[in-house]
Amino acid sequence: MTTLPIRPASAGWRGAARLVRALPARLLHRLRRRRALARLGARGIPGSILVVCYGNICRSPYAAGMLRRLLPATPAGGVRVDSAGFIGPDRPAPPEAVAAARKHGVDLSQHRSQLLGPQEVAAAELILVMEPAQQDAVCAHFGRWRSDVVVLGDLDPEPITQRTIRDPVEQPGSVFEESYARIDRCLRALVSVMAPPTL
Repeated sequence: MTTLPIRPASAGWRGAARLVRALPARLLHRLRRRRALARLGARGIPGSILVVCYGNICRSPYAAGMLRRLLPATPAGGVRVDSAGFIGPDRPAPPEAVAAARKHGVDLSQHRSQLLGPQEVAAAELILVMEPAQQDAVCAHFGRWRSDVVVLGDLDPEPITQRTIRDPVEQPGSVFEESYARIDRCLRALVSVMAPPTL
């Protein structure tokens, strides 16, 4: 009698658990994206945008730099774009972030992290965050309406497994590339709806 190799049960359960955890994000993504784009389109072009992530050394400074590159091609050339984080001011972007950003035409070599505070939040007309928990924190601690704080991953035109744009800190360069590519897709969607092409 031949016995078939048995896969460890834990591997199958882990894979199933990952699929179940990703299901709500996948199912709700199209609805969230449609609603977010409609709200952003109705707002028009903001005078100032603040991009927020946890440490302000990888995701948010890259997104702010790319957004500055994308906006001059629109009537929104005068939009002020800043970035900040919840911890550790005055830290440089890690070398992996600088290298990955350079491939996309964004220079992070002189970046130093900024701490998120009431003044930065109050000055921004629109706030972009990398994770749903960051949206909750900005609204709870700084009194902003949820409509003013957008989870950037909700704008992704591709199917998703999570709303969060993955934090690449202390990860290999391929993770930076994956995160930055997703940020690019989301920012292009944002810019296109805020400043649609004129006929």
